[in-house]
Amino acid sequence: MTLTVGVIGGGQLARMMVPPAVALGIELRVLAETDGSSAAIAASRVGHYTDLDEVLEFARGVDVVTFDHEHVPQHVLAALVAEGVAVHPSPEALAVAQDKLVMRQRLADLGLPVPDWARVTNPSELSRFLDAHEGAAVVKTPTGGYDGKGVRVVRSADEVDDWFATHTALLVEELVDFRRELAQLVARRPSGEIGLWPVVETVQRGGVCAEVIAPAPGAAGRTSDVAADIAVSVAEGLGVTGVLAVELFETSDNRLLINELAMRPHNSGHWSIDGSRTSQFEQHLRAVLDLPLGATGSHREWSVMVNILGGPTDGDMPTRYPLALAEQPMVKMHSYGKDSRPGRKVGHVTAIGNDLDEVVYQARAAAAFFE
Repeated sequence: MTLTVGVIGGGQLARMMVPPAVALGIELRVLAETDGSSAAIAASRVGHYTDLDEVLEFARGVDVVTFDHEHVPQHVLAALVAEGVAVHPSPEALAVAQDKLVMRQRLADLGLPVPDWARVTNPSELSRFLDAHEGAAVVKTPTGGYDGKGVRVVRSADEVDDWFATHTALLVEELVDFRRELAQLVARRPSGEIGLWPVVETVQRGGVCAEVIAPAPGAAGRTSDVAADIAVSVAEGLGVTGVLAVELFETSDNRLLINELAMRPHNSGHWSIDGSRTSQFEQHLRAVLDLPLGATGSHREWSVMVNILGGPTDGDMPTRYPLALAEQPMVKMHSYGKDSRPGRKVGHVTAIGNDLDEVVYQARAAAAFFE
């Protein structure tokens, strides 16, 4: 009997589930928003994730439904569950990722380390928070933000007047004095088995992940242990199934604070396709089907992933392949099948090896061919 996984969303995450699905003999079906989606190679149906009838029809005949993103409305998720469809992660877990105010409250309830925060509904409440935090804070829209969108550093309440006009409440957080950003990926299957990859360092540019170094340099020992404990506590406390990414701030006084959560494969784990014994995409498929998880050890000491952001100005990535592949034959290239657009993630490259400086150079040099 062939196992069938239905993925809602046709982006690059769904696309990168295709190779491990083929290798495992899993039938992968994708509900894509458009004909030209990144995951068009596996798209079995075109329809929008907010269309209840489309989603229900898509889900019929699959063993489990999972996601390329966290934006499927709760009423659609509830209808899937009511129809007896296995949904991983669950609607209850996804609700935490869909609303940053809910996320902060749930993490606080679990006693996990988060920045000081508040729910603010008007400029006066925001001004009071600013006054209590040396006049600066980070304001986030509760929903809809990603890759730097929906996030502002503010020093005056009037800097988000437009957001107060369109949102009943905003999330405000302390402006954390952090040394670097880390990410801890964890996979959990419904029966409770947990799998962890090494904690990684992420480098952000303009609010968008640009590079990932695995493992995070200098993180062995306490930092690695604390990051793992936090991720396992989140996964178990929220009942997350599948892959979960916990984005962390490492502060100047050596604390780890949770910044964001992603309940799906994540940009910080793309290095695992080439650098880990089990990629995050294979692991996600195993987890949502409640199959035994794979080993997460690394092939080499270091893996470095560099995102291709924007792509060539002429929009033609394939013409760059001969030079890039000839110049950096040790680097693995991953294209998302997307048109070039400023700031858009159109692909990534990964280099692995035992000399970090050399691996960083190889990955950056290969990515530079696609600028």
